[in-house]
Amino acid sequence: MKIEITSQNQNPLLKRRELAFRIEHKETEGTPPRIEMRKKLASKLKTDIELVYVRRIETQTGTMITIGEATAYDSVEQARLLEPKHIVVRNTPQKKAEEEKEERKVEKEEEKKEKEEGKSEGEETSG
Repeated sequence: MKIEITSQNQNPLLKRRELAFRIEHKETEGTPPRIEMRKKLASKLKTDIELVYVRRIETQTGTMITIGEATAYDSVEQARLLEPKHIVVRNTPQKKAEEEKEERKVEKEEEKKEKEEGKSEGEETSG
């Protein structure tokens, strides 16, 4: 898998670098996983993998070439603050993503219970 960064812009306001890249993946036969792309981009940028997020990838039809967009943050805190949750989930290993999905599901169930309890308390006091 050969990766080439085609453009790179520094965004000082968001404290990140916005990248466009191109990957030739003749050896892997198919589109490589995002995790592999993150590793290659992080090593190419000489930064930590936790700071790099692949936002969009598209394999050109009939070729072994993928183009994409990624962001490389200055700090982990900045990445957590700005990256949408679905992008973070897509960029995490499968086991870790499943654990985070389960945690979010539990949080949503707890929020529902709290809302239902709040409604039933409101009905009791108004009657």
